[in-house]
Amino acid sequence: MFKTFLVATALTVFPATLFADGHVTGDAAAGEKVFRKCKACHAVGEGAENKVGPMLNGVVGREMGAVEGFGYSNALMEFAAEGKAWTPEELDAFLEKPRNYMKGTKMSFAGLRKEEDRQNVIAYLATFPGEGS
Repeated sequence: MFKTFLVATALTVFPATLFADGHVTGDAAAGEKVFRKCKACHAVGEGAENKVGPMLNGVVGREMGAVEGFGYSNALMEFAAEGKAWTPEELDAFLEKPRNYMKGTKMSFAGLRKEEDRQNVIAYLATFPGEGS
């Protein structure tokens, strides 16, 4: 949780930064525009609640399948059982083409083909720490 807070803080000062593993993220402001494609199913920010998809506050670095009250797919829960987390790299792979990354996911979104769009969305999501962060 503390790591998420640090990343979010860094992103407000520097629009592009490095994660601990050296993976370059994008521009959070540009990511906000790309996130418009996600808003029909996901919410972020103060008062965010689950919709068709889980709310995404604190998603960067969070364990998969960890949002209380959301009914995840069996496929996602299998990943969660393996101890996987939504690292920037995992998010990037998932957002590129969710159904290729995770066979059986309930997420019907086709994906974001452009790496820049994925990195920008991840940077934007990192600006929303989870509760208690």
